[in-house]
Amino acid sequence: MRTYRLALLGFGNVGQGLTTILRDHSERIAGQYGAEYRIVAVNTARRGCIYHPEGFDPGQLLSVYSETNRIDTVPAPYAGWDVLRVINESNADVIIDMTSSDLLSGEPAAGYIRAAIAQDRHVVTTNKGPVALHYPELSALAAERGVRLGVEGTVMGGTPVLRVGRDLLAAAGVARIQGILNGTTNYILTRMAEGESYESALAEAQMKGYAEANPAADVDGYDAAIKIVILSNLLLGVPLKLENVEREGIGNLSTKDIVRAQKVGEVWKLVAWVERGPDAVKACVKPMRLSLNHPLAGIAGATNAITFVTQLLGDVTIVGPGAGRVETGYAVLSDLLEIHQHMTR
Repeated sequence: MRTYRLALLGFGNVGQGLTTILRDHSERIAGQYGAEYRIVAVNTARRGCIYHPEGFDPGQLLSVYSETNRIDTVPAPYAGWDVLRVINESNADVIIDMTSSDLLSGEPAAGYIRAAIAQDRHVVTTNKGPVALHYPELSALAAERGVRLGVEGTVMGGTPVLRVGRDLLAAAGVARIQGILNGTTNYILTRMAEGESYESALAEAQMKGYAEANPAADVDGYDAAIKIVILSNLLLGVPLKLENVEREGIGNLSTKDIVRAQKVGEVWKLVAWVERGPDAVKACVKPMRLSLNHPLAGIAGATNAITFVTQLLGDVTIVGPGAGRVETGYAVLSDLLEIHQHMTR
């Protein structure tokens, strides 16, 4: 049995999802993979920080946090540490970055990842900014120090599209990647197709927790665009930047547009795509009318989907959850298990 000590930076949906998995499935994971995971530190921006070298009980973390809405109400020998002290002075083997960062700079999360790698700690991140903007640098630093950098949770939550594209489809010759990569906009368009107005569908998405109070990152296409940058960087080997992606959101679509498409057997979807041509790579996020037999046309609600257009297999489409507490927590677990597999080879 190999034990890994985890430091969680952030304890929002993803952190609580991972903790829930460890509470409910640790015994099965240990029996199946020979890996044990202990949470030794939790750092949050506004709700405290705790550290225990021997680890915390996942159930206690969840129950106390639920009752008090703070993490530092969990009994711990050390509290009040900032992020860099957790990275530099804790005994964690893996730093799990679930903080927020600026999509235009990738900071401060990119700095946390650099600091963790410098301490020879493995890193798992669900943070899109550092991966979209700095992945070549960060992966090179990790390789130089002999540690792993896991990023599966940055695209489509727990659905393993990065691993499938990188490990299983690379030899098939991926020429184009296209998909519905933002669950918020897909939910809004689904409800509009059912007769709701844009404003009503957006309000409903906010009520259900799919959309933020300021939904611009979703409805204006930024979230999908930065995921396309990640897919291009990691799977096509092309270092796109956000400004290279043509971007249009769904704010200008009206109920009339939806009805016109339905009358001719089509449906509106916010489609993100990147394509490698003979001379250049093109990338785009925009609303598109799809025929009902298109593989992305039937993707409804907050579900995500991605199609790999390959030379050897044709179109390969993967459908799965792009958000959710346990679902995104599973993405972190899959990276942790990949670290374990690498360490035990």
